[in-house]
Amino acid sequence: MNENINVTFENGKIISVTRNSRVLDILDEFDVPSEEILGAYVNNEISALTKPLLYDCKIRPILKNTNEGGKIYRRSLCLLLACAAHKIFPGKRLIVGSSIDHGYFYTFDDGKTIETPQIEMLLTKMKNLVKQDLPIEPELVSYSQACRIFEETNLSETRKQLEYICMPSILIDTIDGFSDMHYGPVVPSTGYLQVFDLMKYSRGFLLRYPSSEDMSKLQPFVDQPALAKVFSEYKEWGERVGVTTVASLNEVCSEKHHMQDFVDVAETFQTKNISKIASQIAEKKTARVVLIAGPSSSGKTTTSKKLALELLAIGITPKVISLDDYYVGIDRTPKDENGKPDFECIDALDIGLLNQNLIDLFEGKTVQLPSYDFHTSFQYFEEHKKMTLKENEILIMEGIHGLNPKLTAKIPDELKFKIYLSALTQLNLDDHARISTTDNRLIRRIVRDSRYRGRTAAATIASWQSVTKGEKLYIFPFQNNADAVLNTALDYELAVLSSYAIPLLRCVKPEQPEYGVATDLLNFLFKFTHIPESCVPPRSIIREFIGGSDFHY
Repeated sequence: MNENINVTFENGKIISVTRNSRVLDILDEFDVPSEEILGAYVNNEISALTKPLLYDCKIRPILKNTNEGGKIYRRSLCLLLACAAHKIFPGKRLIVGSSIDHGYFYTFDDGKTIETPQIEMLLTKMKNLVKQDLPIEPELVSYSQACRIFEETNLSETRKQLEYICMPSILIDTIDGFSDMHYGPVVPSTGYLQVFDLMKYSRGFLLRYPSSEDMSKLQPFVDQPALAKVFSEYKEWGERVGVTTVASLNEVCSEKHHMQDFVDVAETFQTKNISKIASQIAEKKTARVVLIAGPSSSGKTTTSKKLALELLAIGITPKVISLDDYYVGIDRTPKDENGKPDFECIDALDIGLLNQNLIDLFEGKTVQLPSYDFHTSFQYFEEHKKMTLKENEILIMEGIHGLNPKLTAKIPDELKFKIYLSALTQLNLDDHARISTTDNRLIRRIVRDSRYRGRTAAATIASWQSVTKGEKLYIFPFQNNADAVLNTALDYELAVLSSYAIPLLRCVKPEQPEYGVATDLLNFLFKFTHIPESCVPPRSIIREFIGGSDFHY
């Protein structure tokens, strides 16, 4: 076999390297400074810099200040913290929790409050490991060796995963003798991890990391107490029912009777929380409009329908106004930085008309509501489309701008009740690896786009960065304005969605730029034991994405 292979760069340059050379060995061949490179796309697969090159390939760098660069950095930082915790507190199990404003929440498994001196010890150890610039070494070990490693280091949930991932060899990452499961590319050494901090938070602490947009520094901390509270409630619920990781979910799914019970309990718990919000709306008494906001695929439509039923049950009649009907039309829509219509920004909506309609409705007047034609991109009016709001009736409006004060600037706060939705799964892969809320929503979106819009997984992935950019600008900054937060994630849903998403993701080809993300999602979904669609209730939020709902969309 030829000992040399050809490597082709983005600018067309081709070099010949020895087979098994690492990406790390050819950093100087890129057109950007080597210190800006955290990983590489090798034939569009997301790869670590330590990856050996085995065959002819096209290669491009994964840079700092990009989404994928941020993922590699955060994954590496979590491994660094796990290593430090094992060395400082070898008898304790460190457990990762929710994401809170550029930080991951951590606790120990004993449930005791982590005090400031303990946090300072961890931070000092992490900084020392970084100063030593120790290699982070990926290694393929046998199944039995991996079992032994995780047993010896008390990584019980990681060890439990190996009951359901029965491969002859397991990839692990090691820092200074501490090994953990490999979940994706990490940086080559601890010296790459210069920007981080540990901050006391609640009964644990936050591992603070830089934003993907600017990885040179930490952003000022902005607390998200409502989200943190909801996550804590779901985490406690998960602990009560004994399902906190994918491995424990797989354990439940090993028996069909237990599987259905868990599905029903998860659905009941979510419905109970929706009912609680309906009661809060009633208790406010002055509320005349419910504004529901959340990022893409957070389940806004189904939530609004389920909330409507809960309101009816307590004697409040809901009426729905679609914010989509208030688009101003393509001729009046603001342009983005590329000169294209920016339908995501709030000024793409006819805010003046919406506020006047609401004022008139609250005064008991009958109003003419607009409609919007998405084919022609123009607003129009139909004579029959009128609305009057009676005393015991309330409006429900759902859309990405629901929490933005500008949307309903002329409406007094006492007339509004604002709800923020987040698909905030409390499940972890194991003690140290959390499940990304964004990835959860992307999988929902891939399935829904295929079933209802005829889009390929590659097309959905290609547009996802634009979607998440809009969320960061127009949704997340206003989440603390909410009167209530609802978690729309169901802890069993990925075990259902996997059978829909996996065939779609397998169709993404290595020649396509979206292949790397598709491969990452596939590797993630393969960890779930399948739950059949027949287990999903007809009014579940999951039905919004897989079909078969009792609700009409």
